[in-house]
Amino acid sequence: MAKYRKILVAYDGSPSAKSALSLASQLAREDKSWIKVLAVVPPYQGDLELIGVSDIKETITGPGQNLLAEARELADREGVNILTNLEQGEPYEQIVHVAEEENCDLIVMGRRGKGSVERELMGSVTARVIGHTRKDVLVIPENGQLSWENVLLATDGSTCCDNALARALEIAQERKAKLSAVSVVYTNDEFYALGQEVVKELYRDADKVLDKVKKWAGDLGVKAELFVRDGEPHQAITAMASEISASLIVMGSHGRKGLTRLLMGSVTERVIGYADCPVLICHLS
Repeated sequence: MAKYRKILVAYDGSPSAKSALSLASQLAREDKSWIKVLAVVPPYQGDLELIGVSDIKETITGPGQNLLAEARELADREGVNILTNLEQGEPYEQIVHVAEEENCDLIVMGRRGKGSVERELMGSVTARVIGHTRKDVLVIPENGQLSWENVLLATDGSTCCDNALARALEIAQERKAKLSAVSVVYTNDEFYALGQEVVKELYRDADKVLDKVKKWAGDLGVKAELFVRDGEPHQAITAMASEISASLIVMGSHGRKGLTRLLMGSVTERVIGYADCPVLICHLS
């Protein structure tokens, strides 16, 4: 099913987190979903006897409680009811744990601006959550909008990308979305030095990937527009999204090169960092 039953929103009070909660509220209204909002505060690791604080628990958790009160106010304005959790620990670990424990099927997270650090997302909470969870993750750019109208699937034919293909087809069927798919042939300055036969083989591989998309889509009666692009994969994918005015990019958590737990420098990570529209990362099993 392309519709999500229970949504976990990671909330830290930032503008991007507020956007994430707002768009999760929109999704909950459309799909009659539950929303769980999670705030995470760091654990106290010092010696409690050496500090002059009578209520250490309140001192540590107070800011988190304030965040959840703020989230409830925002949800009230959006016209949705939410459940809340406050946890202590490493943020990505708690997000992954609560999503699993509460049987959520979607994690929604905000993405900050597009400065050099934010674009790379190296070692960020978002990248770590994607690397460790088995749930779908929807990453919302700050001030982003959520629409299922025009979906772009990015695929290299790997197993994880097949999972994303299955999800994209569900979205196209159930939400009446227009579906496009792109497969990228990686190129750089040395690319054409490989020889014409090698180059042709890479393009044939990309065509085979899209043949699979065409077949799966045809079996379900879904029309899909297919594109082969070359260049740096994340640049080609985000450029394609801009070219067709995609409202959502769907992709797997990792491609043929496999998964590193932090997704350091991966195509997925970089697409999230550079995309102007929301990105849905699929962990469909």
